[in-house]
Amino acid sequence: MDLSVIIVNYNVKEFLENLLNSIKKASEGLTIEIIVVDNNSDDGSVELIKEKFPGVILIENNYNAGFSKANNLGLKIAKGRYLLLLNPDTLVEEDTFKKMVSFFDNTPGAGMAGCKILNPDGTLQLACRRGFPSPWASFCKVTGLSSLFPNSKFFAKYNLTYLDENQTYEVDAISGSFMMLTREAYEKIGGLDEIFFMYGEDLDYCYRIQNAGLKVYYVHTTQIIHYKGESTKRSSLNETKIFYDAMHIFVKKHFASSIPVLWLLRVAIIIREVVAFAAKKRLVFTALFLDLLFYNTAFFIGEHIYMSISGWLGVPDFGVPFVFGVPVLLYLITGSVLSVYRRDKLPVLKTFSAIFFSFFIVSSLTYFFKDFAFSRGHILVSYILLPFFLGGWRVIAKVFFKAGISDGYRQSKRSVIVGTGKNAEELAVKFAANLKSGRIIAGFIGLNRKEIGEKIGEFKVLGSVENIIKVLREHDIKEVIFSSTELSYNQMIAIVAACNKENVEFQLAGQDMEFLVGKSEVSMLNNMPFFEVNYNISSLLHRIIKRVFDLCLSFFILFFVLPPLFFLRLISTQAKNLYNILLEIPAVISGSKSFVGPKVKFTGEPYIGKPGLTGFWFTEGDEGQFPAQTDLFYAQHQNIWLDIEIIGKTLNILLNKRI
Repeated sequence: MDLSVIIVNYNVKEFLENLLNSIKKASEGLTIEIIVVDNNSDDGSVELIKEKFPGVILIENNYNAGFSKANNLGLKIAKGRYLLLLNPDTLVEEDTFKKMVSFFDNTPGAGMAGCKILNPDGTLQLACRRGFPSPWASFCKVTGLSSLFPNSKFFAKYNLTYLDENQTYEVDAISGSFMMLTREAYEKIGGLDEIFFMYGEDLDYCYRIQNAGLKVYYVHTTQIIHYKGESTKRSSLNETKIFYDAMHIFVKKHFASSIPVLWLLRVAIIIREVVAFAAKKRLVFTALFLDLLFYNTAFFIGEHIYMSISGWLGVPDFGVPFVFGVPVLLYLITGSVLSVYRRDKLPVLKTFSAIFFSFFIVSSLTYFFKDFAFSRGHILVSYILLPFFLGGWRVIAKVFFKAGISDGYRQSKRSVIVGTGKNAEELAVKFAANLKSGRIIAGFIGLNRKEIGEKIGEFKVLGSVENIIKVLREHDIKEVIFSSTELSYNQMIAIVAACNKENVEFQLAGQDMEFLVGKSEVSMLNNMPFFEVNYNISSLLHRIIKRVFDLCLSFFILFFVLPPLFFLRLISTQAKNLYNILLEIPAVISGSKSFVGPKVKFTGEPYIGKPGLTGFWFTEGDEGQFPAQTDLFYAQHQNIWLDIEIIGKTLNILLNKRI
């Protein structure tokens, strides 16, 4: 037996199916056994293996035994010359196993090795080759020195970023997502240390391998994709806590003999844990800081405005800490209760609600603490300013920096499908007709240049795999969907690797067209609905906000924009085009049109809005789309920030500065 592949699975059925299909192709020419240890999954993983992969050796745990213990169950029954611990959320190339077996056969002294591991976006997963967390390496990692000087051997010892990823060499440690070892190494050191439930066991295993006199290698000649963290997403475990607990265990186990080193590493780990927590909550902390700053700025300006109009002498020195401390604290508490501070959004309307309620709280307190009620007029003027200050910075953050926007246009994706066969066409039809998926299908990527320009159903072949990067850039593509029946795993992984700098998401359709697997989601294709009945634009609140916005913008344009445009249109084609569009402002004021909406009036059900002076039909175009797909998509996701973004994009197009 050449190779035993051991996979620990926990509720990642779709990823596991894709992996097993890729293993099937990678097994040709070798004698391989596949052992899957299931940690009590309830997503149908066990049934899938029994039905579709009867040749797989299945061990069923009746509880979640963790990564180390489950792997050890597989290692105990494995018969191969080489043993591979492989995560279920990975994909291997057709030649991965052959190249790794060949490496071991030709490298005496090698006890363990890992291959090149890619993230789903094609970038290198840094954990696939790394150093041990020594005090200096940990310090550089925590302080960011390793990121600041990635090419420095002195500073970048943790992730070894100074080494060429396209070379093979000996390293301290590799990733547990692909960890291949010899039978000799296993018999020398045994299995994973079960004190590690999850995380840290791979570092520990590499450490023990080297203490046994064997070497650990990073092998660049083959690569896999690792989606990373899929099992933890489907559990109730706090993976951040488990990770740092594992680091504490590792340090205590291997560095306990040196008290200074032990404490240095522990401090570094604690700092890193705090940084990781702050990174997850960065939008919340940023919002709290800016609200604190702008709240007191409004109170400071309000104080001086009221002093100038009333002759008031201002807040005395002894009262400054109370006036500029207590009200903002009450506002922050009110905002927290009303969910103003969220890790993924910057709500404006809830901010206004918090201002409204905190005003009554602060005003009421002035009757009870008269020694600090220096001027109710000051409070009134300040609270008139607050919506502009607190709401204003949020509007700027949303419009210019896209911060706190988790739905709407930001979530829409211009997508291409790699493949031109029947399955690829079926995928295109499903996604184009399904509004909920948030995809706008731009077309296909063919497997050769001869297909470029051909039309398959409603969609064109925009390019081939040879010029895919050019297609991604020219058509502003954000997502690439692979039809796995038409491409080899080598081809798919090579495309992902080639596009690692394009900021594109990759998705893989299952061979039976049942699901779509990607970094951020698993979509069930068979159950995909073809229409969505809940449209934002039908909401009374959205319609009121949209109408107020239309009226305010219309009067602003009438008084401040149209007069200069009237003269500029005589010397500028761009100004003329914009002027012609804005001549329809009276229709917006009367309510028969809106600034943003569908191209023509839609008389059927559901309501999708009034015809717009612009819309997706203008900024994206209908070429390659199903009729009215973009109008229906807009109706579903409409909000004020989406309208502002479409208007901004329209102006850029009219000024020949397409973004």
